[in-house]
Amino acid sequence: MKNIVIGSGPAGRLGSLQLGRLREDVTLIEKNHIAGTCLNEGCMVVCALTDITKFIDSNKRFNEHGFIKSQLEVSYEKIVEKIVETQEKLRHLNQLENESVGNNVIYGEASIEGDTVKVNNESFEYDNLLVATGARPFIPDIKGNEFGLTNKDILKLDDVPEKLNIIGGGIIAGEIANIYSTLGSKVNILARSSFLKEITANTKKYVLEHIMKDITLYENTNVVEAFEDKVLLDNGEELDGVPFFATGRTPNSEIVEGIVELNNDKTIKVDEMMKTSKENVYAAGDVTGGYQLTPVARKEGITAARNMAGYSNKVSYNCIPQTLSLNMEVSFVENEKSQCPEEDKETIAIPAIAGPSAFWNILSGDTGYSEIEFDKKNNKINRINSISPSSVSDVAYLSYLMRMDYDLDDYDEFIEIHPSTDTNYKIIKNMWL
Repeated sequence: MKNIVIGSGPAGRLGSLQLGRLREDVTLIEKNHIAGTCLNEGCMVVCALTDITKFIDSNKRFNEHGFIKSQLEVSYEKIVEKIVETQEKLRHLNQLENESVGNNVIYGEASIEGDTVKVNNESFEYDNLLVATGARPFIPDIKGNEFGLTNKDILKLDDVPEKLNIIGGGIIAGEIANIYSTLGSKVNILARSSFLKEITANTKKYVLEHIMKDITLYENTNVVEAFEDKVLLDNGEELDGVPFFATGRTPNSEIVEGIVELNNDKTIKVDEMMKTSKENVYAAGDVTGGYQLTPVARKEGITAARNMAGYSNKVSYNCIPQTLSLNMEVSFVENEKSQCPEEDKETIAIPAIAGPSAFWNILSGDTGYSEIEFDKKNNKINRINSISPSSVSDVAYLSYLMRMDYDLDDYDEFIEIHPSTDTNYKIIKNMWL
């Protein structure tokens, strides 16, 4: 069976790798750089920069405590240089990984004509096709939008902007605001409705008061015009600063328009096996909408690949853990399938406790925050919001237990590694069970 995968982001790369491991014939086509948005423009760039801001934040705290005396000089140009150097190494490794299972990797812009894919003036027939072309930043239709930066421009900046107006109120807006405010920018966040609707009100309050206290937040605010160095709000106010759009994503689905069925938002319509409306065409990752997260894209790509190879597989989206990468991570998960009525809900919240990377936060009171909502009647967890240096791993493991529908009594057998910021387990074991 001839399999073609278009797009080498997390969905396409892992899908093609799975097909290769199943000894299928695979051609992987990538328009630009292997590994897609995640490595080249998205989460790995954000994580690399956040590593720097965490160091700056720690250095500031240690100086305030008085046991370290140092003054940092940060070179944004050098940071970008080293990020690009690391990206090149990882691209090479990702290509070798795919080629190691016998896959053919081709670079060029693909087009689809029937059961044939064309790239670089060559035609390739396929028995199965996986479209994993990802998404790009959505640019709102406002006057002067050509002046706005997006995540695609982070590595093109010569230096840290003196003032920055971040337009958007979601995860990306929060992460970008944290990075540049820590690096020295005066940052405004301009949210059309509420900021960080993905987390609870008390979690958001902690973030704004303890982690992102240097930013200025405007909620229920619309930008009507952008300029090179300022924005105009709908109330007539002008705010100085470079505009930065963090206003969502647009699917790169143009390649299959008229070939498969699309949703109203132009994402590719797929079923739980990642099949499109055309029998031998599959799609996975950001181009299908839904959770636009690297781990979800990987799971979708692998699911599609297994079905393409004849191994029936379905994807489930319940209890998906997420994180907001700041100087202290904010991680959260919710059981969307919970039918718990309000009268059966109980929420317990306490400050986080000291563990790796948290001990020296105690003196300033910036120890984090954890909040867990329980279903009292069914003895289950409905939702977790956790702010701590270890929340990423904590919430990932707990989301698995939620997804497997474990009873709270079963959590008593869970043993965490110490030291860790194990507030979640403290709530579950000592305050609830």
